[in-house]
Order: sequence, then C-alpha cells, then structure tokens
Amino acid sequence: MALLITHKCTNCDMCLPECPNDAISIGEEIYVIDPLLCTECVGHYDTPTCQSVCPITKCIITDPDHIESTEALWEKFVLIHHSDKV
Repeated sequence: MALLITHKCTNCDMCLPECPNDAISIGEEIYVIDPLLCTECVGHYDTPTCQSVCPITKCIITDPDHIESTEALWEKFVLIHHSDKV
C-alpha cells in the first residue's frame, strides 16, 4: 500500500525529511507521496514515519488506489534500495 497525504495537510514540513525512500515531495498545493516509491517504511521502520510525525490526525492515510501486500512492499523496498546490486 502506498500512503496518501490528504487535503488536511498544512505543509508543516514534518514528513518530508522523515521519508527513507524520498517518496514525499512538494506538490502544487500540499505535499504528495509518490506511490512508486512509498513502501510504508517497510524495510526501514515498524510503522510509517510520516504518519508518526504528522501533527494532523488522519492527514496521511492508506491510498485506496494503491493497495499492496506486505510482500509487495518488501519487493518494492528491494528494488528501490538494492537495484544497483542485482
């Protein structure tokens, strides 16, 4: 599953430096998450760090358009971080 930043975002900049996959960037109005890079921190942390540092409740949610299994998230993690070693 990728995560999604909702319209509740206040652009506080707490999530951007926390993403280990560089999946978060500044969008036209609010921060956005690239679903191709988001692993929900699988491979790095037990829980998504962007959600844990966000001061707005339910601002970062599971993206209903990008549902993935834990196994798929692990595969994505390997591709992102180990593709140069394959």
